[in-house]
Amino acid sequence: MRNRRGGHYDDPEINLIPFIDVLLVIIIFLMMTTTYSKFSALEINLPTASDTQQVERRDEINVALTADGRVLINQTPLASADVQSISDMLRRAAGDTKDPLIIINADAKATHQSVVDIMHASQMAGYPHISFATRTAP
Repeated sequence: MRNRRGGHYDDPEINLIPFIDVLLVIIIFLMMTTTYSKFSALEINLPTASDTQQVERRDEINVALTADGRVLINQTPLASADVQSISDMLRRAAGDTKDPLIIINADAKATHQSVVDIMHASQMAGYPHISFATRTAP
């Protein structure tokens, strides 16, 4: 391409080096000023099953929870699975036992809320010792 005086124009080009320099400075600034916060979560120690022989205690109350939400206490089904009726049945099952161990046998497909309801009912009944039944892996 010619200009009016007969010289040639150079093709215009965009110099990206200053743009890249500015972006690198911004990235470094953001990396240095960002605070990385560690979210503290509830630590859960999952129960492990061992091959040792289990000793049956006399002061145990077995609570079974099926996948469809039915609750059985010591093999006796409950008519209602609300917290108050579970708590009342736990008191009846304990009888004169002072501090029984509540063992929850929950189906893998049972809802989390149902398990929490059983734990809450156990606390309402005054039985804070709760354990979860596990099975050994093949």
